[in-house]
Amino acid sequence: MLEQEVKELIIEVLQLEDISPKDIDTDAPLFVDGLGLDSIDALELGVALQKKYGISLSADSEDTRRHFASVRALAAMIESNRKG
Repeated sequence: MLEQEVKELIIEVLQLEDISPKDIDTDAPLFVDGLGLDSIDALELGVALQKKYGISLSADSEDTRRHFASVRALAAMIESNRKG
């Protein structure tokens, strides 16, 4: 399941040793509330998503901010942008 993959990628890329995929709420915010990620985390995660899924992201795009709202939003964005 793509949402599970995204959770595992978040944990791996951001080295969140104390968190397991089941600890991340699919609909919870990734920034501030919820998981509490910051802009550096977003950059690292964005690069990892681009490498793993071959998608392109614009750091300044309002759409990108929306896609990073939650695991579910990221998974939906990956699904709609997958090549092939």
